[in-house]
Amino acid sequence: MGYWVAKAILGPILAILFRPWSEGADNVPREGPAILAWNHLSFSDHFFGPLPLPRKVTFLAKSEYFTGRGLKGLISKAFFRGVGQIPVDRTGGEASERALRTGLRVLAEGKLLGIYPEGTRTPDGRLYRGKTGVARLALESGAPVIPCAMIGTFELQPPGRLLPRLSIRPGTRFGKPLDFSRYAGLESDRLVLRAVTDEIMYAVMNLSGQVYVDEDAQRAKKRAKPGGAAAPGAAAPGAAAPDSAAAPGAASPDSAAALGAASPDSAVTPAGPVPPDDAAEEAVPSSTPGAS
Repeated sequence: MGYWVAKAILGPILAILFRPWSEGADNVPREGPAILAWNHLSFSDHFFGPLPLPRKVTFLAKSEYFTGRGLKGLISKAFFRGVGQIPVDRTGGEASERALRTGLRVLAEGKLLGIYPEGTRTPDGRLYRGKTGVARLALESGAPVIPCAMIGTFELQPPGRLLPRLSIRPGTRFGKPLDFSRYAGLESDRLVLRAVTDEIMYAVMNLSGQVYVDEDAQRAKKRAKPGGAAAPGAAAPGAAAPDSAAAPGAASPDSAAALGAASPDSAVTPAGPVPPDDAAEEAVPSSTPGAS
């Protein structure tokens, strides 16, 4: 109930202040389970991403959102519990498996599960390597994956900014469902998990027009200077840009055809065996307002 109350109150306010736009919302099934895999540009993604959809989107929210102290902690706890988000422990090991099981339970109930495969917000507006928890969820549940792209929210509320800019009009693109039933029974194969994850991230890249960086976003954040994000377009290991992709957040609904010019062979490729991913880390929003 809290989800719909919050949406009924915030929806009209956000529509008036920011005039958000969306494309492809009809690609999200009206019933049955599906995984919505988003890029993660800003804290504002939590509000503008699900806004165009008539169905509730359940996110696995980091447990810190529910354990904060003081007035800020109480507001955070009340908001995330009110909109039906599920707290998960991201400490790794058994906690990661519990987070995965929680996500599978949400899907088994026929609901929409929203996750951010990058595991954290981008430090500079580019799209970073996805963690393979999204692939495990897809293969174990059999649910389709809907690639989703936030547009403009990095400029709307970049890292370190508490109040969003009213001059930016954010948008959301929903891509065609991705079916990975051909990999049924291979959810323990790390090469398959990486290939599935890369296919999802390639689809997100085409929708968003972002430059792709074949690096973990959290690791990139640690390299950034204290108190500031890396400059958009700065060199980074494994960076690859679609030849005619729009700058992050710069595309309008009318310019969708200009996105995603890179070929599959030159953009996102399977990276070979990888260590086990922290499923909770990739499945939850991992930044609070103002955090880098």
